[in-house]
Amino acid sequence: MAEAATKLPVKTEKKAPARSDNWMGPFESLRREIDRLFDDFHPFDLHLPATRSLFGRDFPALRSDWSVAPAMDLVEKANEYEITAELPGIDEKNVEIKLASHTLTIKGEKKEEKEEKEKDYYLSERRYGSFQRSFQLPEGVDTDKIDATFNKGILTVKLPKTAEAQKAEKKITVKAA
Repeated sequence: MAEAATKLPVKTEKKAPARSDNWMGPFESLRREIDRLFDDFHPFDLHLPATRSLFGRDFPALRSDWSVAPAMDLVEKANEYEITAELPGIDEKNVEIKLASHTLTIKGEKKEEKEEKEKDYYLSERRYGSFQRSFQLPEGVDTDKIDATFNKGILTVKLPKTAEAQKAEKKITVKAA
């Protein structure tokens, strides 16, 4: 039997409307995302905080936290846009979705603690990770009807299109040169 998805609230912040004549917006967003990826990239960082020394040799620790945000799929359908994200190990109460200045921001945090007490050893591990992704909403999204659900580690955010946006499609004929 299918389990019911949990509804998540989408918080709306009232701010001044974004300028629609800013054609550089998508490029600026792409530049910031690429800069963030390069800032987070450390290919030879073998001395992580949780490394162990074995006979004078250091080995990198296995890390389960995200150094970058989890992958998210954005799909345009006939009546809506849909954002889907796989968030394994995160509880829905640790996911926050905000809408401000025509920008949708999805934040999440994962906390994991493990403790084992045995006769000859004691193990205590703590892992923390957080992410934040922001999306500039396209024109024609009905922001009052945005809906978010969380089911079995999958976050789905539905962004319905306005009636005008659904009719705005125009077919362009291709002419031979």
